[in-house]
Amino acid sequence: MPRVVGVVFEGNNKKYYFGAITNLRSKDKVVVETARGLEVGTIVEEEKTIDDKDVIGELKMVQRKATVKDLENYEENKALKPRLYDEVKSIISRSELEMKLLEVTYTLDRTKLVVYFSAEGRVDFRELVKDIAAVYKTRIELRQVGPRDASRIISGIGVCGRKVCCSSFLGDIQNVTIKMAKNQNLSLNPTTISGLCGKLLCCISYEDSLYEELSESSKSQENKPDESKDKDEEEIVKLEI
Repeated sequence: MPRVVGVVFEGNNKKYYFGAITNLRSKDKVVVETARGLEVGTIVEEEKTIDDKDVIGELKMVQRKATVKDLENYEENKALKPRLYDEVKSIISRSELEMKLLEVTYTLDRTKLVVYFSAEGRVDFRELVKDIAAVYKTRIELRQVGPRDASRIISGIGVCGRKVCCSSFLGDIQNVTIKMAKNQNLSLNPTTISGLCGKLLCCISYEDSLYEELSESSKSQENKPDESKDKDEEEIVKLEI
């Protein structure tokens, strides 16, 4: 069974497992290789053993504990984000493509520029990739994300007055159904049960298991015979005249 550590990345509370190396502690910054390239993450779960079935895809090893140079590059890349966003947004506006830019970021070693966007349907961005690559002289990756992930990236304040769950503490976003809202006798008005993403509020799922349990308990009580009645007492169930 593999030895792993749990790692999270800034702006995403989902925990990912990577093969452990020695001398890692909680809150350490580490360099790992993801599908996007080299990134800096934070240890949130110290070394432990997990079952092989809990490993999704190829388990990659932690590359190293982040060095001073790694952290300097990481902070420089973060500082570049606002400028990159404005520049790429300008390029997109000239292309006249129907897409909403969400975030632009470099990988740690700047070998790739990742552009996140949302759109109603599929977008043919082949020419756009060429236009962006001509400016930055590096590999360009455009990633289209759904409404919930778009809300996680943009963030904002929910109807409760707090920062939206998806960008504050949620890791995996659970499936939320209209049945959950009905179980809780919530108003089915879309304006009251929908989040910033336009989808059902994530918080509807938090207490769903309790409502399911109470519903089952209530049904069993209704079907239970009333033992308080006298056994000899008869009850009229139908009257015909």
